[in-house]
Amino acid sequence: MLGVQLAALLDGEVPGVAEALDLVDGFDDALVHGLARLDEEQAGRLAALAGALRDTPLGPAVGEAVEKITAGSIGEQELAALAGARTTLLGAVHDARLARFDAALGRARDTWEEPPASPPVEGPLGAGRSWLQELAITGWRGVDHDLVSAADQAVSALLDEPALRGPAVLLDGLAAELRASCPVATMDRVPARRWADLWARALLLLQPGTSGTRPAGAVSGRLLPLGVDVHEHGTAVQIQVHGVLEPTDGSPTRLVRASVAAAKVDTIVGPAVWRLLDGHPVLLKALAEHRSVDLAEVPVTAGGDLIWQDDRATPGEPADPFATARLRLSDALAPAVPPLERHPVRIAEPVLVEGYTIDGDALTLDGHTLAVDLERLPGCGPLTPELVAASSTCVGLVRWEAGRWTLQPLAVQATVKRKTVEAHGGDWALGPTDPKVAKAEAKAGDAVAVLRERAGRLLRR
Repeated sequence: MLGVQLAALLDGEVPGVAEALDLVDGFDDALVHGLARLDEEQAGRLAALAGALRDTPLGPAVGEAVEKITAGSIGEQELAALAGARTTLLGAVHDARLARFDAALGRARDTWEEPPASPPVEGPLGAGRSWLQELAITGWRGVDHDLVSAADQAVSALLDEPALRGPAVLLDGLAAELRASCPVATMDRVPARRWADLWARALLLLQPGTSGTRPAGAVSGRLLPLGVDVHEHGTAVQIQVHGVLEPTDGSPTRLVRASVAAAKVDTIVGPAVWRLLDGHPVLLKALAEHRSVDLAEVPVTAGGDLIWQDDRATPGEPADPFATARLRLSDALAPAVPPLERHPVRIAEPVLVEGYTIDGDALTLDGHTLAVDLERLPGCGPLTPELVAASSTCVGLVRWEAGRWTLQPLAVQATVKRKTVEAHGGDWALGPTDPKVAKAEAKAGDAVAVLRERAGRLLRR
């Protein structure tokens, strides 16, 4: 990213965004107090939401839903319509923001094509929807431990279905946040936007026919990893590898992602989380040793996500992520964004930034300032705020969060004691390379191995 590109990215507000977000805020405020207790102002803001979508395909359904909810009839169908309306507005904001990013960097993006239809995922979808309905009726301010505990049975049932583990983890995460905040009535401030995001996404993913990952084809070629984004909470961990794919069929180089996940307990943290993913040795080896990966007919979604299968991947030659970013990132075709992924906080675009300085959490390049997201640095790798502060080259993800653009570092080149050092988020995928960290890990013992042994013992009984 050059200074002129950063200037174009930061160049003022996008028209219409503020108005769309105001409509979203109106719905979110209604969820805070509960749809069963709408006052005149909240009912008016729901009516404004319906009015904004009147001329869209969703218009009739949203208008009818608002009328019924205002009259006190709050059913699953009405809630799904409102969740769809909110998602549509945020999708428009997402599109405007992403268009600004693509224009600033000159990034070409593929057009969305709906993948072939697949059989709808069967499973206990209704239990999750019922719990979300109770949340909407009660409102965040009315959430107590009894209401949160009602989610446990739905989450357990969803986790039993492999195709529904994504919605299950999402529902579990929302329940965990609510549980930690109970009783919500005593909170000074409710994270209304975040909880409404989780609520609406979960409700839509639990509709028949929307769950599950659908491949749009298969790809073969050379994957050049750029960096890894680690998503972690108490009961799950996921790594999302961003990379450049050079297809063997001669089609354009493209940006792709490869994600793998595992269940965990909250006592497994730091470098130990990598051991939960040891069923994907090729991917971990590529991250730890900075290697390319040769892929053979790996399924891929229309949104550019590889459905990772380790047995279709072979470790390749050494591949420096910084060299990949310098040589291939600018001409790689970015994937289209699936409809349910169109939300501004889900923007995460890989970039290379060079020649900057950092003061605190602010990166300055040619007189322009970009916030650096230090809170997303993974605890399972060598990236630290100190290394980021000393860096002048970074491969990272540009995000839109809290009303501003931010940069999340995935790898940096820094000068430490007059020596150039590198740190990548996946450097410890095969174990810590820092002797002090490795010694501490050895002293603490292998928590993953202990838990697996205990689980095996229980299953043998």
